[in-house]
Amino acid sequence: MITVEEATRRMLAAVATVAPLPAEFVSLTAAAGRVLANDVAARRTQPPADLSAMDGYAVRAADVATVPATLTGIGAVPAGTRFGGTVRPGECVRIFTGAPVPDGADTIVIQENVTVEGNRITVREGAAPGRHVRRTGADFRAGDVVLRAGRVLTARDIGLAAAMNVPWLPVRRRPRVAVLATGNEIVMPGDPIGPNQIAGANSLALAALVEACGAEASNLGIAPDDRAALGAMAAAAAGADLLLTTGGVSVGEHDVVREALGDRGLELDFWRIAMRPGKPLMFGRLGGTLVLGLPGNPVSALVCAIVFVQPVLRAFLGLPPEGRPARARLGHDLPANDRRRDHLRGRLDRDGDDPPVATPFDVQDSAMMAPLAAADCLIVRPPHAPAARRGDIVDIIPLTGGFPHV
Repeated sequence: MITVEEATRRMLAAVATVAPLPAEFVSLTAAAGRVLANDVAARRTQPPADLSAMDGYAVRAADVATVPATLTGIGAVPAGTRFGGTVRPGECVRIFTGAPVPDGADTIVIQENVTVEGNRITVREGAAPGRHVRRTGADFRAGDVVLRAGRVLTARDIGLAAAMNVPWLPVRRRPRVAVLATGNEIVMPGDPIGPNQIAGANSLALAALVEACGAEASNLGIAPDDRAALGAMAAAAAGADLLLTTGGVSVGEHDVVREALGDRGLELDFWRIAMRPGKPLMFGRLGGTLVLGLPGNPVSALVCAIVFVQPVLRAFLGLPPEGRPARARLGHDLPANDRRRDHLRGRLDRDGDDPPVATPFDVQDSAMMAPLAAADCLIVRPPHAPAARRGDIVDIIPLTGGFPHV
């Protein structure tokens, strides 16, 4: 068996031979959550001119230095238009939010501070030069690099790109991930199910996790425990960046994934890891596709996906590894650990500004999905960790709705 750290290192080294994935252009409506592939410069200056930030009157600050001051209104300028004249001493222009400040004016008096009688405007409260004026280029100027490569695009970034007058963005192609479940006992949820069969959770849960990590999942179905049939179904993964299989990678006589993929040229790297849950885990390469064979127990499959698939997909997208694990205080005592890194499902409780309290569930069975769905975190216990006491600081992997932060 190899360690989790060594397995991760080997996986990321394999991804590095093809990562990051190439760029493609997508419209702003499809760019949220994608990884920006190249720097993006603004195509216009924002604001494009000195603009009014309020509804009111464009005036010369010198004319309202002493109040009350009575000015003559000489026109109006709504947003989207421009006043063609010049504001001279003793004059003002009615202005609306977003409209360009007329020549000659240098400040805005808000409408609440004036009294209007025809074209006679009495200002009751003055305004210093530049008051309520958004200066040209205060946000950015044409040619400024405002969005940097490697950013996971948020709704805020989409709004920024739109303001930059950029309708298309260069983003990393989403990793293509094929998911293939195996096992004679597995059927799709809702299909006819026999007394000795179970509804398959792995392929659907893994596809959801893959999509949450910014990749594109395709479900290849459920392969029987038959070497030839399994190999034929796995052939449908050709063109994928990553093939995820579940089940069939242990040492039983019905665990045929290694043999079936070996018949098709699988280059095996390793197949056992010192972790719990998830000891029977296989990694290799099948042509141009990386292969990660996950355990068949649903909790084991998802925990392994959280630990390994997320960093692999980040590497495909050119994103750096995440930082060190989060920390928490242990909710109750734990015995010493054995040689396998443990990932205990648990609950997080917040207590003011202190580190949260992570309490492992009493039941840690790798076939029970309900505790995993209820978990807020995985509590990481290193190999050979000594007994831990309540209140000790431990590493955790936070979960959000059952999935890691992405």
